[in-house]
Amino acid sequence: MHPLRWLLAPLAPLYAGLVRLRNQAFDRHPERASAVPVPVVSVGNLSTGGTGKTPVALFLAEALAASGRRAAVVSRGYGGRRREDPMVVAPASDPGAVGDEPLMMARRLGPGRVVVGRRRHAAALRALALEPAPELLIMDDGFQHRGLARDLDLLLLDGVRRWGNGRMLPLGDLREPMAGAARASCLVVTRGGRADRAAVLDWWGRWGSGGPVFWLDFAIGGLRRLDGAERLAPPEPGQPSPAGPLYAFCGLGHPGAFFADLLVAGLPWVGSSAFRDHQRPTPGQLRALAAAARQAGAAGLVCTEKDAVKLDPGLDLGLPLWVAEQRVVGGEALATWLLARLDRLERPLPPSA
Repeated sequence: MHPLRWLLAPLAPLYAGLVRLRNQAFDRHPERASAVPVPVVSVGNLSTGGTGKTPVALFLAEALAASGRRAAVVSRGYGGRRREDPMVVAPASDPGAVGDEPLMMARRLGPGRVVVGRRRHAAALRALALEPAPELLIMDDGFQHRGLARDLDLLLLDGVRRWGNGRMLPLGDLREPMAGAARASCLVVTRGGRADRAAVLDWWGRWGSGGPVFWLDFAIGGLRRLDGAERLAPPEPGQPSPAGPLYAFCGLGHPGAFFADLLVAGLPWVGSSAFRDHQRPTPGQLRALAAAARQAGAAGLVCTEKDAVKLDPGLDLGLPLWVAEQRVVGGEALATWLLARLDRLERPLPPSA
């Protein structure tokens, strides 16, 4: 545990008490949450980082688009420093202004599909002013941001890490007590293929809402060069990696998950480095990574899409730099359930432009 957490440990009861009071205030007075005239689907979790909220939000936005529903994503834009707020994220936006995850989503979804804002309601209103207007909104990392009313609350749980030590910040990773799971419309277990299903279902039966449970996984669908010059498919089982041994690095809340996903995809690495979540490596740090990779015998470096949006495509480190393209596996049941629930909402959706 980081030493700072131990220093802040005496504040844990105060933090827990404030979170409970805030939740009770919204539970007793739901009118405090500001509503918008289209459905809002929140994707969030009880713990800090690492559950895969952004990949799931992207998957849902793409699944909704495939069904003919245009969704926009609203995000806090963590780490972004911008003069304009809320702000529409373009594929060419500065990650230092909008944040790495919103930029990654904008590059996948296209222009006019992602809005960042410190106040989610303001970001939602800005999203509704887009042309063409979205038919619904997906709130990325929205479970604790209760100031914006939502129609569905999708609660994510990492099937491997689960709820950690079960303690709240700063002594654990929980943002709020487990009782908050009762607000969820459903439970989405990420990395479900490696989860202890009996333990998860027992936890959901004790703390959850009784809503359905969905199990999905993340897989690396391929590698692409940062400069866009080449793309490689993952190797077939038992075959060597076409990229050779790699040196992996990332700036994630839980980097071990990425390193494990590489191995599952048949992409071995001979060394790894982890930065702080959302950290943008400096040129000097990247040169040091390349030196460490050569020393370890790596044929190239590899990072996540979230890391790649913060890097210069013209970067020359003397080794190829690959970007691991992540995709959701087994999410069809979740998408089908979401579409059915949206169809049953009382207020009609506006027509598509």
